Amino acid sequence: QVQLAESGGGLVQAGDSLTLSCAASGRTYTTYTMAWFRQAPGKEREFVAAINQPGSNGFAADSVKGRFTISRDNTKNMVFLQMNSLKPEDTAVYYCAAGYSGASGWMVPTEYAYWGQGTQVSISS
Repeated sequence: QVQLAESGGGLVQAGDSLTLSCAASGRTYTTYTMAWFRQAPGKEREFVAAINQPGSNGFAADSVKGRFTISRDNTKNMVFLQMNSLKPEDTAVYYCAAGYSGASGWMVPTEYAYWGQGTQVSISS
């Protein structure tokens, strides 16, 4: 089992950068695919980015590709989401997730068994 805790959210202006962190606890952390999802008010949860177990392969949604980068540090049980050139439409609660999904399922929320509580990211125009 894995427990996840996100941090790093906040209110920033359009064009600014933020780095979200996700601290994972549990002995099997390194066996999981890790991902970030987000959910804006009134909208469904949306895939943002995922990274494989060793951290050698990351994938981001088209809406954030080129602006957001996912990474992980398995020595510290941490996952990060570097967000650059933020836009008002990036405003959402961002969630960290862990699961055993293969690459074909990375974008599917139900492929992830463990979720954090979320951190609010708000972008002002």
